[in-house]
Amino acid sequence: MGASTSRRTFLGLAGLGVASTAGLGALGGCSKKPSSTGGATNAEQAAGVVPTFKDSNLIPPDIKGIRPMADGYAKYPANLVDAITEKAITSGKPVTATTPWWGPAPPASNRYVEAVGADLGGTITFSVQDGNTYGDKLNTMLGARDVPDLTCIPGWEINKLARFSDGVHVLFEDLTPYLAGDKANPYPRLAGLDTAAWKDSVWGGKLMGVPFPTDSPFPTALFIRRDVAEQRGIAAPTSLDSLYEFGRKFTNPDKGEWAFGDIFQEVLQICGNTGSQNGWARGADGKVYHRYETEQYKRAVEWMARIYSEKLIHPDLASSKGGDVVTLFKGGKIFSYASGLGSWKETQREMTRQGKGFDMQAVKVFGADASTPPVRWGGSPSIMWTFIKKGLGKDRVEELLRVLDYTAAPFGTKEYELQNYGVEGTHFTRDANGAPKTNDAFTKEFANQFIFLGGRPAVVVSDPDLPHYAQDLVGWGNDATKYLEKNPWEGIKVEVPSEQAAIQQPTDDKITDILRGRTPLSDFDKVIGQWRAGGGDKARDFYAKVLADNGR
Repeated sequence: MGASTSRRTFLGLAGLGVASTAGLGALGGCSKKPSSTGGATNAEQAAGVVPTFKDSNLIPPDIKGIRPMADGYAKYPANLVDAITEKAITSGKPVTATTPWWGPAPPASNRYVEAVGADLGGTITFSVQDGNTYGDKLNTMLGARDVPDLTCIPGWEINKLARFSDGVHVLFEDLTPYLAGDKANPYPRLAGLDTAAWKDSVWGGKLMGVPFPTDSPFPTALFIRRDVAEQRGIAAPTSLDSLYEFGRKFTNPDKGEWAFGDIFQEVLQICGNTGSQNGWARGADGKVYHRYETEQYKRAVEWMARIYSEKLIHPDLASSKGGDVVTLFKGGKIFSYASGLGSWKETQREMTRQGKGFDMQAVKVFGADASTPPVRWGGSPSIMWTFIKKGLGKDRVEELLRVLDYTAAPFGTKEYELQNYGVEGTHFTRDANGAPKTNDAFTKEFANQFIFLGGRPAVVVSDPDLPHYAQDLVGWGNDATKYLEKNPWEGIKVEVPSEQAAIQQPTDDKITDILRGRTPLSDFDKVIGQWRAGGGDKARDFYAKVLADNGR
């Protein structure tokens, strides 16, 4: 999973346990024949049900991304295209939508939402839910079969919803008759989304959702306060040992300063751990294994347990009550944390406006030591999907697809500008070069509402507050691409067996207890043994069979 959309979007990626294990069976009532054995759809098998690609990009990039890293744009286009002249909503019926957000809830009376709705031709009623507890909300909605017209579901939540491959067909509309091949012609912006992302949107041979393509394959980066590090003469880390020294030098409880948030996801990659398919990989001997079973994983656990025991992580983040890692980072209470790349732009932009010399940077990728090169995890071609409620009728489905076609407007269009920056004079002004410079009204009312509803051709865009952002991010990503992990299951949409889904989070929770000292490190081998017995070994057989069935 990886995208550069909002700093709050992936705030919870370091601890993916949003949904409780009690909710894993929430979709059990969605199918008369619920499957618990898992399944797989090869991308080539999905090719016949996805739209015929039609390139909708308008502007050559300033910084070319090394694929799968998106291209960067340092300059804002002088002339925007009015891509959609007809109103998408013609029925007069309000459109209801549920989306996540990792920040303060936007006000119900919202000029940004009203302006985009007016351009669409109708009213969009959003239920914006706390992203940190979004899985709980989804479990309730899906279990009760009470879904809005449009439901946005991130991929990491789908991975924790047992029997979703059954429930998706009960709750949501099959889009194959509307979008397969040239049937997508009425929706040219949707046809401009990445074909791999569309293939990733097929469940059971049917096109079930509209994808949000990733603009970066990397789920996390390690961020530091470069401004403070330079002031104090502390070098950016380049090894696991220097990361530890970085932590010691930045931690001073008497001044209310600690080095880190929870950086476990980064440490796993620094130590060379696999990240594909929820931690599964195939070794040089051809056998399937899980990262839990490796010395690299144990090394990362031992290192993180040391960091917690020496209290180099902020106590609010180390405790069960938790804390807002970005607020602590902005306030100079911590100086490094791991999060999705989307955290970069929104955090830096907000602090740049305050004029305090705040400078956050993603640390150049490094390995644990000279003999242990890093691994950078990749992700699926799409980070989330929007699903249309089933049973609304052909006319309404087509109307909702027009809405999603609008949200997929590419960079360089007036529709893109309105969705990403709001209304000129209300939410932004323009700098001398014509680029939008957002204000406090934007910060208050914007929660990625429309952006999360549908995909867009992936881009990385600088703005007046962040003139070097595209160069920095694409440059970091191009370097990180050298270490991008090869996924043996690439191109195969794997639907995780229910038994494996049910044991993943409890196992991660037990590991968290070890990291934080609530359980002794000596219990590690016992925890992994329980995972194997509880379904891990069966999952190994499942993943191996998927490879064999697909000739890999």
